[in-house]
Amino acid sequence: MATYQDRMTRFRGLLPGKADLVFIPLGTDLDYLTGIHRDIPNYGRNLHPGMWLEGAWIAPDREPILTLPRMTVEFGGAKGGADGLDVRVLGDWDDPVVMVQGILGELGIRDGATIATSDNAEAESLMELQKLVPAARFTSATHILRALRVIKDEGEIATMREAGRITEAAFADVVAQLKIGMTELDIVAEVDFQMKRHGSLGPSFTTSLYNTGPNHPMRFGRRLETWPRVLTAPVSVLFDFGAVHDGMCYDFGRTVSFGAPSDEQVKVHRLIMDSQRAGIEALKAGAITCQEVDRIARDVIADAGYGDKFRHRLGHGIGWDVHEPPFLTNGDETPVEEGMIFTIEPSIFQDGTFSARVEDCVVARPGGGEALTTGWQDLVVVE
Repeated sequence: MATYQDRMTRFRGLLPGKADLVFIPLGTDLDYLTGIHRDIPNYGRNLHPGMWLEGAWIAPDREPILTLPRMTVEFGGAKGGADGLDVRVLGDWDDPVVMVQGILGELGIRDGATIATSDNAEAESLMELQKLVPAARFTSATHILRALRVIKDEGEIATMREAGRITEAAFADVVAQLKIGMTELDIVAEVDFQMKRHGSLGPSFTTSLYNTGPNHPMRFGRRLETWPRVLTAPVSVLFDFGAVHDGMCYDFGRTVSFGAPSDEQVKVHRLIMDSQRAGIEALKAGAITCQEVDRIARDVIADAGYGDKFRHRLGHGIGWDVHEPPFLTNGDETPVEEGMIFTIEPSIFQDGTFSARVEDCVVARPGGGEALTTGWQDLVVVE
């Protein structure tokens, strides 16, 4: 397993000719390079004085410098994982511009330099840097780092496997609580509680249910409208959630029938399971492209007459972010390589009747995919 120091060394080795300076704020890229874990985000911004300089300053031939506002150090725990970094703390009344000017001078950054930043850097950080280095050219540090992040080593795969174990354990305890008459909000709250109870910092993305049936119109993204809905049989309840473990993200899905399943529910569930199985078997490192995997799994559903009900790509890269490139979709000709991890998540969405989805994280191997979660293969029924 690569250490954080190994990752930083390899990343710095990629910089000559691409960037004179890298600024990586607290977030996914810094987590990957240093082990400084980001927190579950807030809906509204929670600002500290000088927060725009919160992150690491990396040059090809100098040791990285980590700058943090005092409030982040005192209350955010961001110094955890900062071993080997030159940590500098900005006081509440200190001038962040003066601190960054000093760092730019130390690192020999002159006007016209190429500065790489993470794709999720705040615009404020770039605007302040633009003032300090007016002729700077900005580029993506995330793109440079992608060459390392896309292939997961066995240590990262073990971390993802544990994230999957937490996710599946949470699902098992949720299933034990399910009963007809619950609201969607009851279930979402139970999922989030059980993930935390089993050791996740929180959900890796907003926990979602996609529920359809004769009395449950399909409503995507309208949570305040759908959460109060009481789930009464018959209805397909489609889960989409994932845990966080040691900086990495899981993504998982299963289908539950509230009430004895109809022939249609059984049929669409069998189809999505057959489609997923085909996609997993097709995920052969060194022998196939991303779009070909999508086609093989999609054909199972299309051949059964439900092609227009499979409304999205087969899957996406996953690991340090929930969605990462490459993508299992038409038009993505990326060759599948060993150590890539993808979701494989076929679905059939039908408004006014029954739907189904399944999702697991799968490692690409030479002989086909290795699913990191394998439970709950049968349609779950709650009566």
